[in-house]
Amino acid sequence: MLDINLIREKPDLVRAALKNRQMDASPIDSILSLDEKRRALLTEVEQLKAERNTVSKEISKMKDAAEREKKIVAMREVGDKISGLDKEVENVEAELTRLTSALPNVPDERTPIGASEEENVVLRTVGQIPEFDFEPKAHWDLGPALGVIDFERGTKITGSRFYVLSGAGARLQRALIAFMLDLHIRQGYTEKYLPFMVKTETVFGAGQLPKFADNLYKDHEEDLYFVPTAEVPLTGIHMDEILDEAQLPLLYTGYTPCFRREKMSAGRDVRGIKRGHQFDKVEMYIYAKPEESDALLEKMREDAEATCAALSLTYRVQQLCTGDLGFGSAITYDIEVWAAGCNEWLEVSSVSNVRDFQARRANIKYRPADGGKARLLHTLNGSGLGLPRTMIAVMENNQQADGSIRVPEVLRPWMGGVDVIK
Repeated sequence: MLDINLIREKPDLVRAALKNRQMDASPIDSILSLDEKRRALLTEVEQLKAERNTVSKEISKMKDAAEREKKIVAMREVGDKISGLDKEVENVEAELTRLTSALPNVPDERTPIGASEEENVVLRTVGQIPEFDFEPKAHWDLGPALGVIDFERGTKITGSRFYVLSGAGARLQRALIAFMLDLHIRQGYTEKYLPFMVKTETVFGAGQLPKFADNLYKDHEEDLYFVPTAEVPLTGIHMDEILDEAQLPLLYTGYTPCFRREKMSAGRDVRGIKRGHQFDKVEMYIYAKPEESDALLEKMREDAEATCAALSLTYRVQQLCTGDLGFGSAITYDIEVWAAGCNEWLEVSSVSNVRDFQARRANIKYRPADGGKARLLHTLNGSGLGLPRTMIAVMENNQQADGSIRVPEVLRPWMGGVDVIK
């Protein structure tokens, strides 16, 4: 959530940020009007309360009963007016919260201005596009032929865009998760095993509500949401807490299944396992002092890249433009891996600095070592990596002419000695 002081003091900056994100800037006028109304109401309430306090002291000293009763009646009317104004303040604040919570973060000045993903900036490509002396197959052909991906039974069990992984396929996915968690631990992150369902307050704190309500699965009876990403419960770990400066930075990693309704344009990413309603992901998350967050963003990007490199995947790093930037992000790097069978780049990680956007929503602060006033900290998040797209790239890039798949060496310790899936 944006600081109301920023909106109040620099409205043109916020309007420009919304424009660069290809969004309507008109809510800023409504927010400023409501903010002005709120402050005027609060001033009036405080004046009336001061008046009531002064008169109440006078009443206690009055000897004339009639005059005293007259003052008491007048103060009852003042009390009723205060109650009415308090209710009005409550309503104004609720509407102000509704409007401000729908505003995205202000992009970092380093974020390129652009209208859509076509204007993202490729910073570098690492590795060579793999070449084959045969026509490489896509995973939707490879997987069923090897008996490791079953689309028909996934659909039978649940519905479209669900699937079953079997045998070496299920083990390969588990190996990827274990490998990535162990790698991130070596990189300095502390592993967290997290709830897969969270409260509304947690989802709001992470910036998923109200913006993405239609994309979330919810247990309405218990008022719990299935997590769309581990970023949500990782934000919730320190919600409503004040941390000590000496604790920072806190580096966490965690695995969760992710549940998303994933409403898409017709015909986009509908084949195979590129985009499902349920998928696995390993997440990196950092709580940081504001002055350290930019350096930690680069560390997180490097850590995600190291995962790709260890798997011998060809990948590229993009910086997202304003029109493609995530709701809560100020600056984002996307990492995409090449999938030889699909013949395309697949996003496996978005590494973002959201600055104090989540901390303000989730009320997460830290106490400076000098004992000064508690301050909002910065949070960062990044996939390390997302499945199943990582698995797609591993399968398609390591396929052999006979339809088998070589298992990357770094995954073999979790594969029980299996080095070829056949």
